[in-house]
Amino acid sequence: MSAEVTSGFLQTYRNHLAERSVLGIPPLPLSAAQTTDVIELLKAPPKGEEAYLVALITHRVPAGVDNAAKVKASYLAAVAHGLEKCALISREHAAQLLGTMLGGYNISPMIALLDDAEASVATQAASGLKNTLLMFDQFYDVKEKADKGNTYAKAVMQSWANAEWFTSRPEVPESIMLTVFKVEGEINTDDLSPAPDAWSRPDIPLHALAMHKNARPGQNTDALPEEDGKRGPVKFIDSLKTKGHLVAYVGDVVGTGSSRKSATNSVLWFTGQDIPFVPNKRFGGVCLGSKIAPIFYNTMEDSGALPIELDVSQMAMGDVIELRPYDGKALKDGQVIAEFKLKSEVLFDEVRAGGRIPLIIGRGLTAKARFSLGLPASTQFRLPQVPLDNGRGFTLAQKMVGRAVGLPVIDGNQQGVRPGTYCEPKMTSVGSQDTTGPMTRDELKDLACLGFSADLVMQSFCHTAAYPKPVDVKMHHELPDFMSTRGGIPLRPGDGIIHSWLNRMLLPDTVGTGGDSHTRFPIGISFPAGSGLVAFGAATGVMPLDMPESVLVRFKGEMQPGITLRDLVNAIPLYAIKAGLLTVAKQGKINIFSGRILEIEGLPDLKVEQAFELSDASAERSAGGCTVHLNKEPIIEYITSNITMLKWMIATGYSDVRTIKRRIAAMEAWLADPQLLKGDADAEYAGVIEIDLADIHEPIVACPNDPDDVKTLADVAGSKIDEVFIGSCMTNIGHFRAASKLLENKRDIPVKLWMAPPTKMDAKQLTEEGHYGVLGSAGARMEMPGCSLCMGNQAQVKEGATVFSTSTRNFPNRLGKNSNVYLGSAELAAICSKLGRIPTKAEYMADMGMLTASSNQIYQYLNFDKVKDYTDMADTVKDALPA
Repeated sequence: MSAEVTSGFLQTYRNHLAERSVLGIPPLPLSAAQTTDVIELLKAPPKGEEAYLVALITHRVPAGVDNAAKVKASYLAAVAHGLEKCALISREHAAQLLGTMLGGYNISPMIALLDDAEASVATQAASGLKNTLLMFDQFYDVKEKADKGNTYAKAVMQSWANAEWFTSRPEVPESIMLTVFKVEGEINTDDLSPAPDAWSRPDIPLHALAMHKNARPGQNTDALPEEDGKRGPVKFIDSLKTKGHLVAYVGDVVGTGSSRKSATNSVLWFTGQDIPFVPNKRFGGVCLGSKIAPIFYNTMEDSGALPIELDVSQMAMGDVIELRPYDGKALKDGQVIAEFKLKSEVLFDEVRAGGRIPLIIGRGLTAKARFSLGLPASTQFRLPQVPLDNGRGFTLAQKMVGRAVGLPVIDGNQQGVRPGTYCEPKMTSVGSQDTTGPMTRDELKDLACLGFSADLVMQSFCHTAAYPKPVDVKMHHELPDFMSTRGGIPLRPGDGIIHSWLNRMLLPDTVGTGGDSHTRFPIGISFPAGSGLVAFGAATGVMPLDMPESVLVRFKGEMQPGITLRDLVNAIPLYAIKAGLLTVAKQGKINIFSGRILEIEGLPDLKVEQAFELSDASAERSAGGCTVHLNKEPIIEYITSNITMLKWMIATGYSDVRTIKRRIAAMEAWLADPQLLKGDADAEYAGVIEIDLADIHEPIVACPNDPDDVKTLADVAGSKIDEVFIGSCMTNIGHFRAASKLLENKRDIPVKLWMAPPTKMDAKQLTEEGHYGVLGSAGARMEMPGCSLCMGNQAQVKEGATVFSTSTRNFPNRLGKNSNVYLGSAELAAICSKLGRIPTKAEYMADMGMLTASSNQIYQYLNFDKVKDYTDMADTVKDALPA
C-alpha cells in the first residue's frame, strides 16, 4: 500500500474524529476496510504515529464475528505465530490482543498458540482463553489438548472450572455513592430512544444525544433539552458527574413502551462504564424507579446494570444519595429515605459478571469444565430461590413454559413452572424487526454467532420500508444476507408488519421472543425482549426467564351490537381501574399487570387474528406476556392456511428454505394430532378480573396521551379530530373492508386519513375487491403495507394535531410532535374521519348498522388455502420436509 493511501486514511480518520468531537462523542468503530488500512500502516508506520496506530488496533475494532474483527484476528494471528513481523506488536503482544476480542475469529489462533514453543506466547494465549466465555464447541479443542498433557490447556480448563473469569471481577460494593438524575412521571422508551432517531440506534453515542430531546411538562429547568426536539440535556448530565459519583437514572415509572435496547444503551452511555477493548459500548450503571417496566428491567440486567424498584419520592434532581444494595436501603444525608428488596440475589452476580448474558454463558462454561474434570458443581455463584410448590394446578402459561423446559406429563397433565422459578425455556420462534434488527445483528456478532440455534428466526423491514433514509437502504441490502446465512427468514421491504407474518409461522403451545414489545403470540406465548436478549435467544435457542405470576381476565356473556374487539382490549384497563388494580396517575402507580402474564379466557371461538388484538395490547398493560385460551378449531383453520403461505414463500424465492420446510413439517405434524394445553381449574393467579360483555354497550377508547386512560364514547363524544390513522399490527383485512363500507360514496372528508394495511397480501386482496378505489375516492392516503404512523419514526401527523388512531400506543410525541392521540377501533376511526369529530353513541350505532347485513363478508379473514393465487404456487412445492 502506498504512503499516499495510508496517510490518506489517517487524515480522513482524523477528520471524522474532529466531526464527532464537535458533537461530544467518540468516532465510529473501525470498518473492515479501515482495519486493513491500520494494519498496512502498522507494517510501515509513519514517524510519530506508532502509539496511535497501536491504540487504534487495540481499542477501536469491534469484537466478536464482525468483519473488522475477522481482519484484526487474522493479522494478529499471523504476527503471534511468527508468520508476519511487526515492529510495534511483538508475538506476545499479538497473543495478548487476541485475548481481548471476546470470541469468534480469535479463538482458533489462541488455541493453536497453546502449543507455541515460546512460553511467553503460550502463556498469553492461555491468559486470554481463561477470560473468554464464547467458546461454544471449541471448548472441546482445549479439552483435547489438556487431555493430551498440554500444561497451558490444563491451566485454562482449571481456570474455567474455578470461575476465575468471574472471581477476577470486582464484587458489587456494599455502599455506592450516587448523584441523582431524576425525571418525574412516566418515562417510556420513546423518551430515552425517540422513534424518529431509530436510524441512529446502532451508533450508540450518537443516538444517546437524543435521550430526553423533547421537553416534558414540569421538567426540572436545568434538565431541559439543549435543543428542543434535537438534543437532550447532555451538558447537564455531564455536570452531575463532576460531583465525583456515578450518576443514577431515577424515575417514578421507568422504561414503559417499546422493547428497544437502544433505550438502555442511551441510559448506560451517560451512567455506565466503557467495556474494555469494545468500542462505543458500555455496561453497568444504576437505575432506580418506583416502577421499572419488565422488558426494560431485563435489558438493564442483560447489560450489567443494577435496576432497583423502590420509592423514589424522597429523591430530587442533583441529590447525592448512598445506596446500600445488600442492606436494601437508600440514604440521603445519613437518613434512610427508601428501603427495598431485590427481585433476586442473583442480580449481584449479574452485575459482577458484566451482565446476565455473560453470567449465563460463563456459568455454563464453568459447569462444562467442572464436569470434564470430574469436579462437583461450582459454589461460586448465587442460586435463584426455588419457590415452594403449593400443590395447586398450573395456568396455561405455566404449562407452556413447563413444556418448553422439558417438564414431564404426569397422569396426562403437563407440569408447569411455578412463578418465581428461574428457567431457560426453548425458543421455538424468534422475531426481529428493522429498527432493532441492526442492533440485534451487532449483538449476534458480539456473541460470535454464525448460525441460529432457535428453530425459526424471522427478520422484517416494516418500520423503515415506506420512507427509507440512506442508512435504511443500506440495511435493507445487508441485513437479509446476514440473517439468511445463519438460517433465518428475512422478509422483504414492503412485505408488511413483523407480527402479521411471524404469527403465521407459530406453533401452538410453544414459547418464543422478539425484538419488538408487541411480539405477543396469539397462540403459544412470547416474552418480548431487547435486542441483546433476542440475539441470545436466536443464537442459543433458549432464553433466561424468571417465571412471572399471572393475572386472569375472564370474559363472560355475549358481545353486544356495535361492540368490537378493540373495545374489549380497552375494557381490560377500564375494569382494572374500577377494581382499584390500575391507576392512571404516575406517582404511586398501581398496575396489577406490570411484569405479570395476562391470561385471557372466555372467548374461545375467536379467530386467531382476533385473538392477536387482545394479546398484542398486553404490551400496553406492561405485561410480561399473554396467553389467549382458544378452541382447536380456529387454530386448525389458521395453521392450515399458514402452511399454504409458507409453501408460497418457498415458491416465490424466500429463504432460508430449510427453516421454512422444517416449520411446515412441524405444522403438519401438529395438524395430524391437534392437541392443546389447557389451564387447570385450581390454578393460582395474582388477580382475577371478570368482564361481563352484557355490560359493554358503547365503544371504549384510550384518551390522550396514555393507553391506560380509557373512557367510554359518551365521555369523549364531540371531540374535534384533525387526522385519523387506520393501520398497525392491531388491524387486519376485515378492518379495512369495514372502513371502506363506512366511507362508501364519501368525498372530501374533513380530516387527513392515513391507511396502511398490515401486509402486502392484505393490500393485494383489498385492491382486487375494489376497496382501494373506495378509500382513495374518500381521500384516504394509502400507505405502503407496514407500520406507517404507528411508531412515528418516519411519516408523522402535523404538529399539535388531534388524532384518532388504531395504532398500539399513544405516548406523547409518538405519532407526531405535541400530538393528542385517541386509540380505538377501526370502525370508530372511519366514522371519526367522515365527521371530523368523535361521534355520539347514536351516530356510531347508526353507522355500525350498515355493517350488520354484510358482516360475514367484511370480517372474512385471509385464508391462503382458499385463494387460488397462493394454492397454485404452493402446489409447486412438493417436498415439505428438510432436505
